[in-house]
Amino acid sequence: MSDPNANRTGYKETKVGWIPAEWKVATGDSLTTLISKGASPKWQGFDYCDSGMLFITSENVRDGFLDISRPKFLPVEFNKKLKRTQLRVNDILINLVGASIGRSCKVADDLGISNVNQAVAVFRMKEADRVAFTALYFQAPDTIHRILEMQVDAARPNISLRDLRDFSIPLPPINEQARISTILSTCDEAIEVTDDLIKAKQRQKKALMQQLLTGKKRLPGFEGEWTETILDDLCTRLKDVADDPEGYPVLSITAGTGFVSQQDKFSRVIAGKQVENYVVLKRGEFAYNKGNSYRYPQGCVYQLSEYDEGLVPNVFYSFRLDEEQADPDFIKQYFLAGLHNKNLYRWINSGVRNNGLLNLNASDFFKLSIDLPPLPEQKAIGRVLCEADTEIKTLGEKLNALKQQKKALMQKLLTGQVRVKV
Repeated sequence: MSDPNANRTGYKETKVGWIPAEWKVATGDSLTTLISKGASPKWQGFDYCDSGMLFITSENVRDGFLDISRPKFLPVEFNKKLKRTQLRVNDILINLVGASIGRSCKVADDLGISNVNQAVAVFRMKEADRVAFTALYFQAPDTIHRILEMQVDAARPNISLRDLRDFSIPLPPINEQARISTILSTCDEAIEVTDDLIKAKQRQKKALMQQLLTGKKRLPGFEGEWTETILDDLCTRLKDVADDPEGYPVLSITAGTGFVSQQDKFSRVIAGKQVENYVVLKRGEFAYNKGNSYRYPQGCVYQLSEYDEGLVPNVFYSFRLDEEQADPDFIKQYFLAGLHNKNLYRWINSGVRNNGLLNLNASDFFKLSIDLPPLPEQKAIGRVLCEADTEIKTLGEKLNALKQQKKALMQKLLTGQVRVKV
C-alpha cells in the first residue's frame, strides 16, 4: 500500500515510513527502562487462588484497555519471585503470542499487587510524558500490521522481546505528542460513554427478562394465569434436508452470538459430505445446539433471523413454533435468558461426550417445561424485550462507528499525515 506522505514537501523517509521532517525515530530499547515478560504459574509451581496477586494474561489485554471483569489471582509469593514485571501505572502491555499478537493497552490505574504471564510483555517508558502517545501508537492499525509481520511462524505464532526492543517508533515533538494524545483521548471518552451505556442497557434488559419471563412482574393490563406447557406441544420438529445443498448457506451456532455462517467462522465450510444430512431451517424457526458453554451450560437455542433460510447440522434439534399457542419473540427471549438451563439439567444423563456435545436426546429436549402466560401477554412481553434488543443494537452500531472514526483519526495523526496545531 502506498504511503500517503511519500515525497511530500517537509517529510522524510524512515524505517516507519514517511513522517514530518522534524519528527524523530527511536527504538523501543532506547525509550524504555524495561521490556520484559512474566512467567507461567505452572512453571513456577503456583496454583490459582481466590485472592492475592492479580494475574494478567493476554485475555485481559484488549484493544486499548485492560479488561479485569473476570480476574485471576495467584499467591503473592509469585509477585515476589518475578520482581521485574511487577506492574506499575503507565506500563504498556503488549501480547506476544497466539491470535492476539500485537494487542496492547496502557495500565491506567493502580492495580495493586499485580503481574503478567509469559504471553504479555511489559513495556515501561523512561519518560512519563511520552507514554500516552506511545500507547496510542501501538494501537494503530498500521503498527499492529508491522508487529504481525515480525511474528515467527511456529506451532503458536509469537514475537520476541528482542523484536520489541528493536521496534522503531516515530517521535513528534513532545508538545505535539501531547496534543495528539488529547485529541484521541476525546475519542476514547466518547467510546467509553457509549460502551458504559450499552452495558447499563444490557443490565436493565437482563433484569427485565428475569422479571417478565417468569411472571414476577406483570405488564399493565395483564392478570391471566400462566400455564406449564411442554415444548413438544408448542412446536413441530424439523428434519427435512435440502435437495440441493449448494443453494444454501451452511450455518452453525455460537453461544452468545447466534447463527453464523461456517464460511465466516472457520474461513471454510467444515460440513464436508455431511452437508447432505443438514436440516433446512427458515427465517423465524429455531435450533438447539447441544454444545455447552459458560453462558449456556445446558446448550443454547436461537431463532434464525440473519438469513431467509440455511442448513444446520442434524445434531441440532430444530423446530417451528405453533404461533397460535406460543409467540416466537417470547420463546426467543426465554431461551436467550437461559431459563431453559435449570429445566434441561434433569434430562441430561451425564457430562459432555467426546464430541463436545451434551448427552441429551431429542425426546428429552422436547420435554422441556415452559411456563406460558396467555398469548396476548406473551406478545406484549416479547415486544418489550425485542425493543430493548433494538436499542442495544443501535448503540452497538454507534460504538462501532466511533471506533472506526478513532482508527481513521489515529492513522492520520500518528503518522503526521494530518498535523495538529500546538
